[in-house]
Order: sequence, then C-alpha cells, then structure tokens
Amino acid sequence: MRHIIIGTGAVGGVIGGLLAGAGKDVVLVARGRQLEALRTGGLEVTTAVGTVRVHPPTAAGPQDVGLRPDDVLVLAVKSQDTAAALTAWADRPVDGGGTAAERLPVVCAQNGVDNERAALRQFASVIAMCVWLPATYLEPGRVSAGGTPVPGVLTIGPAAPSSVDADLLAAYAGDLTAAGLRAPVTADVMAWKYRKLLSNLANAVEALCGTTRDAAAGELAARADAEGRAVLQAAGIVVLDEAVHDAARADFMMSRLPGQEGTGGSSWQSLVRGTGSIEADHLNGEIVLLGRLHAVPTPVNAVLQRRARQAAATRATPGSVTADVLLRETAG
Repeated sequence: MRHIIIGTGAVGGVIGGLLAGAGKDVVLVARGRQLEALRTGGLEVTTAVGTVRVHPPTAAGPQDVGLRPDDVLVLAVKSQDTAAALTAWADRPVDGGGTAAERLPVVCAQNGVDNERAALRQFASVIAMCVWLPATYLEPGRVSAGGTPVPGVLTIGPAAPSSVDADLLAAYAGDLTAAGLRAPVTADVMAWKYRKLLSNLANAVEALCGTTRDAAAGELAARADAEGRAVLQAAGIVVLDEAVHDAARADFMMSRLPGQEGTGGSSWQSLVRGTGSIEADHLNGEIVLLGRLHAVPTPVNAVLQRRARQAAATRATPGSVTADVLLRETAG
C-alpha cells in the first residue's frame, strides 16, 4: 500500500511523516514554500515521544505521480479546497487501466461532513476519517502533534455502506497503527464526524477572538454548539452518543508541546498564515445550511461564518475582534 498525501500541511504532514518514519511507502503532495522545503530538507515531525525527519518522494500535483493499483489517496486539504483536489485526481490513469476515481480509495482526513459527499460524487471508494489530531504547521518543512498517549486518534470507516472493502480498511488501519497512531474502524464513522463538527464550531471563535477561554468567548462557543445540536436533531442526523465519545477520549489528551504553547487550531492557523481562506463555510456554514433547510434559527453560527470568511479575505489576524462584539451582532 502506498499513501499519497494530498495536502502536506499540519494534519497531512503529521500523518504522512509518521507513516514514512514507520517505513511505509509515502508520497507527499504539496505546493509553494512547503514543497520547496520538503524537496530540499525533508519533513520534520515532532510528537511527545520525539522528533523524526523523513525524506519521502514529493510531488506538486497529480501530474508528478504515476498511480498504482495499491495507492490510497489521502485528502488532507482544507474543505474549501476539496472540490479542486478531487477534480484534479479523479481522472488520472492508474497502471493496468482505469482511473483513480474508478479504482483507488480516497480518504477524507478532514474536518466537516461534506467532503465525503463531494468525494462520493466522483470516487467509487471513499473512507471517512474523524481526525483527533492536535497538529500544528510550524514552518515550511516542520510540523508537530502534541497528542498523548498517541499523537492522534484517527477513527475510520466507509463513507457510504459497502463503499469500501473491509480488508482494505483493516490494512489501512494497520499502517496507521504501525505509525504510532490509533486507528479504530467503525461502520458509523459519520456519526463520529458529526460529533467532531460540533466541537469544530468553536474554531471560528478561537480564530476571530484569539481564544475560547474567557467568559464571553466561552459563551459564544456554547451558543454555537447549542444551535448545532438543535439543527442536527431537527435534521434527524445521528450524532455519536456522548458517553461513547467521552469513553473514547478518556485517555487521549490534546496538548501543545513545550515551546509551542502559543499556537491554535486549524482555523487560527489559517489566519496566522494569511492563507486567504478558512473552513468556516464548511463548519459553521454546515449548521447554517441545515438550519435554513429545517427552519431552525442559527444566528451565532451565521455571524461566526461571515466574520471568519471576511477575516480570512482581509488577512486579519487572530484576536481581531472581541467576543462581546460578536455576541452583540448575534442579537441582531
């Protein structure tokens, strides 16, 4: 099995780097300064147990990779970049005949719940992954993950019934486990991803306000969560039982490594890096969409979605607005 990591940022970098460090066959797909750094100095991955530097093959895109029947495409781009990535890879030929969309599995190693639906429109085999991985993009060529007792928990399963062969799932989970990650396999993985979506609604709060820890920011995050739960219930969407969630997380701690305490989550990192885009349309925006479809008001998530999108477009930095201001906006 060869792992083609499409999007070697924080999450993709940690997964790909740890797989390569475990001796697995990996190709890292990246662009810009990250690609240059990978090609000149390899990839450095720091976890609670130490630092490794790996030098797997790299690629700027599908044109640089001759696809094989044993390849697994791991989609680790942000959700706003999913459509372009899927289109770029779907019709690439695979050795022996057929295309990537016809013959290769694609793994959605991403936040949000719409990536799997997008992938299933083009790819016959789609693996959903619920990512519990406190990964940080430190600088080109360097990433970290502070999870303990393992760097991350990557729950996987079929995005649709019978869309993935059970033996393939087991083999893929085995490679992740060999890389030092935890990789449970479950048939109801989308219930896990909807529960993770609720947690991710606070990403915009952290990115906009710089924190979720003061009283006003905490209230904003709590209101976003309450809206999300109401919407998912109205939509009849199955969400992971809280007792199951808490038991699965009981021994897993997400923390920052020494010297890296000042970093934040994925949306926070998008603003710090000035990427010009952010995932809020696929996180808070998912709740807003479902709220509109099922007549459930979502004023908090709508404000967070709009403000996060505007902050990314204007290259605003974390902490550019206070939670009190956002709370007042949600009141109309």
